[in-house]
Amino acid sequence: MLARKHEGELKEYISQKKQALLVDGARQVGKTFLIRKISEETGRPFFEFNLIEQQEVCTLFDGAKDASDFIQKLQLIAGKAIPESSILFFDEIQEADDALTLMKFLIDENKYTYVFSGSLLGIELNSFRSAPVGYLHETTMYPLDFEEFLMALGGHADTWNQIIECFEKKEPVDGFIHDKLIDLFHLYLIIGGMPQAVQSYVETHDLSDVSVVHKDIVNLYKRDFTKYEKEKRLKLVTIYDLIPSELNMQNKRFVFSDLDKQFKFDRYENSFLWLKDAGVAIPVYGVAETTVPFLQSKTSNLFKLFMNDVGLLTSYYSDEVKLKILNHEKDINYGAMFENAVAVLLESAGTTPYYYKDSKLGEVDFIVECDGACIPIEVKSGKKYRSHRALNHIMQRKEPYISKAIVLSNSNVEVDERIAYLPIYMAGLIRNSKLKNSHIQIDMTGL
Repeated sequence: MLARKHEGELKEYISQKKQALLVDGARQVGKTFLIRKISEETGRPFFEFNLIEQQEVCTLFDGAKDASDFIQKLQLIAGKAIPESSILFFDEIQEADDALTLMKFLIDENKYTYVFSGSLLGIELNSFRSAPVGYLHETTMYPLDFEEFLMALGGHADTWNQIIECFEKKEPVDGFIHDKLIDLFHLYLIIGGMPQAVQSYVETHDLSDVSVVHKDIVNLYKRDFTKYEKEKRLKLVTIYDLIPSELNMQNKRFVFSDLDKQFKFDRYENSFLWLKDAGVAIPVYGVAETTVPFLQSKTSNLFKLFMNDVGLLTSYYSDEVKLKILNHEKDINYGAMFENAVAVLLESAGTTPYYYKDSKLGEVDFIVECDGACIPIEVKSGKKYRSHRALNHIMQRKEPYISKAIVLSNSNVEVDERIAYLPIYMAGLIRNSKLKNSHIQIDMTGL
């Protein structure tokens, strides 16, 4: 059974009735499994309704007069009484357009715990997210990050705690552990973090079985793409299939002419936004300035497009290439894989990645905002990890808002003035610190 970081957060909200819980994310990231597991562990009555399979439940959200009427009719669908203190789980909530209408009344009644889950594939949850403040807590699940992957394969929490300590102190990791983790990271490039793929490897250690899982997930995504393309005339399948080849280009930016020779970004902008909102792709936008916040200089039509899981990216590669990746062979272009993995790990850690390019200074792979500071990040897959012209130029400008930079590679921890060289498996540790003291009081004397 795979341990997930979201478990503690979900337990906290499932144990109380003050707020409904919405767990969203792309298909196959483990939402439904984790909700079932936590709910069943409470020992409380648990009722699950899938709104795709049980369309009649959708009509209840639309037609119920009040909370009591809703529960009364829901019991008819369940085929038995629903005791107070039950956990009511509604999967695929996106199918119920009017779910928000009843939410306030359901929560105010304070008799049941409500949990909602929605796949972001082709859906609009924006109206659902506009629930009254205090009535809905939302959390997004992602594929397993590298720490979760390590634990799933039998790693020890003490080992990862050592990694965190080395990251914080900028001290080298024990050589033996470092080499093992680099090997494991290359395996992560192949398997990725989709729970079913990871579980398949844990049970069989057969990469062929993992490939079957990846193929099934990609086909599932494309079936959803096809359904929505008929309705909205999007180019979802074409764009999705282009991601691996676009990432193998030198600059890794999405080249619109590869999609359509007569391409006009405005015409297909909704396709890219759809893939982003669906959680199946991660657009990393360019920024024109290295000052925070980056939203002010974000360029919406200039971006790199990554897959939501590095294992799904490498599923497009041949078996021979995958074996070369596992053996760290030099004749492989690791750039796309490394950058895709970093984009996924940053995103799942809550750190929104951008990239920066200057016509004179060059391009930096990623640039993030952490603790209010701008941090450029270079990703290097070869031995020449200390060669980074664009990063050097930016750091030499000695701008006060860039106090440090990071280079991620296969090497161990090193520090050279303001540049920290970190192992690639530490990418997910680049995130905002928790506020140590968030209690602020203003002296109102004299007002």
